[in-house]
Amino acid sequence: MKLIHSGSLLFLAILFVFQSALGQESYAPPKLSHPDSWSIILLPDTQTYVKFKRNHGILESMTGWISENIDELNIKMVLCTGDLVEQNELLVPDGKNGNLPSRDQWRAISRAFENLDGRVPYILAAGNHDYGYKNVENRNTNYNKYFPAHRNLLNEKALRVVGKNKDEMPSVENAAYEFVSPHNRKFLFLNLEFAPRDTILGWAKEVLAQDRFQEHTAVVLTHSYLNAEHQHIEKENYPIQDGNYGKAIWKKLVAPSKNVQMVFSGHIGAVDDFKAHTAYRLDRNAAGKKVNQITFNAQAMGGGWHGNGGDGWLRIMEFLPDGKTVIMRTFSPHFALSPSTQKLSYSKEAYNNFEIQLD
Repeated sequence: MKLIHSGSLLFLAILFVFQSALGQESYAPPKLSHPDSWSIILLPDTQTYVKFKRNHGILESMTGWISENIDELNIKMVLCTGDLVEQNELLVPDGKNGNLPSRDQWRAISRAFENLDGRVPYILAAGNHDYGYKNVENRNTNYNKYFPAHRNLLNEKALRVVGKNKDEMPSVENAAYEFVSPHNRKFLFLNLEFAPRDTILGWAKEVLAQDRFQEHTAVVLTHSYLNAEHQHIEKENYPIQDGNYGKAIWKKLVAPSKNVQMVFSGHIGAVDDFKAHTAYRLDRNAAGKKVNQITFNAQAMGGGWHGNGGDGWLRIMEFLPDGKTVIMRTFSPHFALSPSTQKLSYSKEAYNNFEIQLD
């Protein structure tokens, strides 16, 4: 009986090692489905990564992974949906909703993006938590202090038009960037402040209507746009005046502009419910072109609003050489770091992995 028991233990040990090896072999790092594709990386709201000191490494591993994979995935642009910090001007943290004052939160997000400076252009939306002192009590923000127009040389080269902030000063909270893809498709990325003011929507509409951008594929990046039911957000109860949310942005800017084909946003979420962090809808603009509207966030994954910040999830958007197909895949560099968690590094849900078609 003793020999049989020892043999059983040996068999189980061999089986465990074999299964572990199979599990490790089944993981493969992300790669393009076609060698001539190129990609954009979409980062969700980063606020919970930066409000706790313990989470900074996860965010830095995400931007570090992007930097390491620029060539492998032919990454040409990085977008972030906003809420870069949890509190824009908080001097004394409460220890529960973050243990760092705002200065250290802004320094943390700035340090994470140092991985990309001079390597790839990136555009960061400003979210509601990036204004006021806790949550958009007003339109004051430290955004321009940490992410000025000329910080990243590759951003500076792509910058074409700059709007004005609430102080009537130029700021890339509202800005347009031009990009020509490896397939020679011209793109115009339009960044809009949180709940853009009427004057900003008017400015943006004029930019999109300029003759030099009529043949461009326009992409709008803003923070609050769709809810988890895939509907345009009509209203939110923030104290700022003259703010426009999803429905108004659609009606006043996106729908009447004939060249907008994509809108990206974040903002929404629920504790450890990935689906509640995402949304998608397809409408047509005034020219009859498809407008793919994509909301992607992850901030309450990995332990809720006070958890690890979002489990390291980001979205890889592969643009195929047919000039119209875009493949969306959701991946976590955080989980991919260790063989023990690599099996978790790809989101398998359909709402996180799908294709869209551009006109």
